[in-house]
Amino acid sequence: MAKVVITQVRSAIDQPKRQKATIEALGIKKLNIPVEKEISPNIEGMIRTVRHLLKVEYK
Repeated sequence: MAKVVITQVRSAIDQPKRQKATIEALGIKKLNIPVEKEISPNIEGMIRTVRHLLKVEYK
């Protein structure tokens, strides 16, 4: 399957709890540390929820 590289580029400090939980569920621990995931409908939905905090690169 295709992969996606997700990097958090903006802080989640002033964001709602639901968005903070989504960032954590994506496996992102710190800013500017890329995480590679398999693309699935679940992952796409999580990315869409917090897209304003992320940089996404498709491989």
